[in-house]
Amino acid sequence: MLLAELEIWHSRPIAPTRRVALGHQLLPTDPAPGYGGLLLGGIVAASIEELDPDLTGELERLILDLGAGRRVPQPRLRHRFQVDRIGLARSSHRLVASGDDIDLELEGQGSAAAQILGAVYAAGAVDHLHRQVVMETLRRAMRWRGAVGPSLISYLSGGDAAHSRSAAALAHPRRWALGVLGFDDGFDPGRGEVQRRFRSRLRSAHPDHGGASDSAAQRISELAEARRILLAEASELPA
Repeated sequence: MLLAELEIWHSRPIAPTRRVALGHQLLPTDPAPGYGGLLLGGIVAASIEELDPDLTGELERLILDLGAGRRVPQPRLRHRFQVDRIGLARSSHRLVASGDDIDLELEGQGSAAAQILGAVYAAGAVDHLHRQVVMETLRRAMRWRGAVGPSLISYLSGGDAAHSRSAAALAHPRRWALGVLGFDDGFDPGRGEVQRRFRSRLRSAHPDHGGASDSAAQRISELAEARRILLAEASELPA
């Protein structure tokens, strides 16, 4: 199932000019960063090691300017951003789900700078309510050094890079966390309630207390992530 998609149009390798434009965009960002923000972060993370180090500072300034809605002079990262796509080559990037598994399908043919610019300019067009969270996801992506895969998606979403997160957890993190810890959807547990439910479910998941040994590690990881999400939002003091 397609979760997010972005087309980036860019100069061909033999072209004398360096230009970038955007094509089709499917970038849901609610709740932020959303599938769209994760895709944009994935594009940046996949190309950042190939970017000329001399351009890193300019990239950081561009993210700040677009995040604040400021006018951006051209060119940036030695490329000119434009609307016209005539004569440009197309790269297509997708975030897809198969069951609970989420994968990045990145098909970039242009330079690292062109791919990164496309993602950053697309992030700059996100509505102002979600834009800053998406931009922070791009900043996280700039620090990534590793393979493109489930661990990257988990890292970009704010979770533990050592464990992947399901499609349900990324789409509705609070609803997913409530379900993992056995709370009703819409319930607002306090910090003490979250901690007590976590400890109870943790004991049940452990093989020493009857939990399935082959799935214990994944279950414990899910419980810990659910606790992290709910504690970040809990309004009450610890019991």
